[in-house]
Amino acid sequence: MDPSEEVFKGIKESGIDFVVSVPCANLQKLIPMVDSDPDIIHVPATREEEGIGICAGAYMGGKKPAIMMQNSGMGNSINALASLNRLYNIPLLIIISHRGIEGEPICAQVPMGEKTPHLLEVLDIPAYKPHLVQAKKTIEKATKKAFEEGKQAAILLSIGFWRES
Repeated sequence: MDPSEEVFKGIKESGIDFVVSVPCANLQKLIPMVDSDPDIIHVPATREEEGIGICAGAYMGGKKPAIMMQNSGMGNSINALASLNRLYNIPLLIIISHRGIEGEPICAQVPMGEKTPHLLEVLDIPAYKPHLVQAKKTIEKATKKAFEEGKQAAILLSIGFWRES
């Protein structure tokens, strides 16, 4: 099993048809998969909060959006998630490459890596942490719940997830 392929299958099976991505080394195989799919509109973004706003607009235009980002971008996204998505019940699937935890070789990733689950909790965003074999079903479950309830859901994909096969 390939981690990127399993996440992509989850995105497709969930009916996600609009994806914003912010680059991350762990997403480097997944982003082209999304970009080349004719059923998904892909918008590359330079900042995470910009991506949150773009996804909100896509939802208002009838799309089913997701954003893919590194967890360090959660700090950039807090205001947009709280004052836009949460306030107006705009659902969003947030696929997060969770850096700064076990096995992280870059020390600058550690502070946000440790705080990401707590930030999601404070924002009342449920965080799902699947293993590779559960990724597709977990993404489907999280997406269904978020869009039924008008909320956000996060899929936290650890370094260990990306190393599974």
